[in-house]
Amino acid sequence: MTKFRLAHLGLVLAAIGFTAAAPMAGLTSVAYAADTVRAEVGKPLQEAQKLASSGKAKEALAKLKEADAIGNKSDLEKFQIEYTRGSAALAAGDNDTAAKSFEYVLNSGKVPAAQAPKIAEALATIYYRAKDYPKAITAIQRVLKDNPGNAQMKDLLTQAYYTSGKYAEAAKELQGARSEQSLQMLANIQLKQNDKAGYVQTLEKLASSYPKASYWADLLNRVVGKPGFSTSLNLDVLRLKLALGQLTKPGEYMEMGQLALQAANPAETLKIVDAGYKKGALGTGADAGRHQRLKDLAVKTQAENAKNQATAEETARKEKDADALANMGFALVSEGKGDQGLKLIDEAIKLGSARKPEEMKLHYGIAQYNAGKKIRCRLHPEVGEGQQRRS
Repeated sequence: MTKFRLAHLGLVLAAIGFTAAAPMAGLTSVAYAADTVRAEVGKPLQEAQKLASSGKAKEALAKLKEADAIGNKSDLEKFQIEYTRGSAALAAGDNDTAAKSFEYVLNSGKVPAAQAPKIAEALATIYYRAKDYPKAITAIQRVLKDNPGNAQMKDLLTQAYYTSGKYAEAAKELQGARSEQSLQMLANIQLKQNDKAGYVQTLEKLASSYPKASYWADLLNRVVGKPGFSTSLNLDVLRLKLALGQLTKPGEYMEMGQLALQAANPAETLKIVDAGYKKGALGTGADAGRHQRLKDLAVKTQAENAKNQATAEETARKEKDADALANMGFALVSEGKGDQGLKLIDEAIKLGSARKPEEMKLHYGIAQYNAGKKIRCRLHPEVGEGQQRRS
């Protein structure tokens, strides 16, 4: 799993509409406030703003020291100075100075309501970039208190929790996540917390919504290794691996072929062996003869089954042997006789005498898929309808 990252973090300030070098929109500019900002303060302040707007952030910070040296400044003068200093410091990469100035600005009571959220978001991002995660979390929570739907800040909060090791808090924020990146992050957290059950659930969502080979491989390995996993499902797992293109070793093809033959499905064995030959996994090396013998046995068994099909069906019905009837139906589907085979499996299910009825239903679903029938796939409630149709 790849670690979650907040993409293009350096562009966050631009994305929220905050311009670091320009005076705050909505405020009376010092150029038009001679009655409230004294000339001795206004002159270096204006020059600092011009320097900042022209990209000379460090020079702007130096110029502001002239305004700092003037005594008895009014609240508005202090406010304008700190805002300009925060903007210039941010552009200069001086996060500490920018944070202190914007904290002052936010707490001054002079920020217009429309601008306060943007400055708060900028402050949260500054703390995050400075790796001061406790302050970043506090600042983000302040933003979300007034705007709980701010997706960008919610993402940053999750990342701040994760990066600072607050995995429980990060996992809580990720509940209901749907994007691949968020699900990857949740899976990483669950691995770190040794939450095996939660990890498998998240992995299922990833495999269902973003069916990559790596997700399926991990999921299948964990399913097989789960305590209490029934070995009677080994063939079904191999069927899924084959469908996903994850069978690569000669031994896997041979094991699957033999299991299919044991399940009275020689037609499936032939398809498996042929797939192994096509992949180059079978038919070569010291075991090439063994591969051929399995194929020959499948051909012979299929011929015998075809010869005895009617008698075998009659016997299974007479003895109410649902398992034998279902196996014959599955084998017919593998031969390409879909409607005939599905009818037998349906009949077997209705008998109600299956040793493992849930597995029989599973095989009925697989047979429907193999026969080209449309089947409904019920996924997790969190997965959208569009994603269900894709599965």
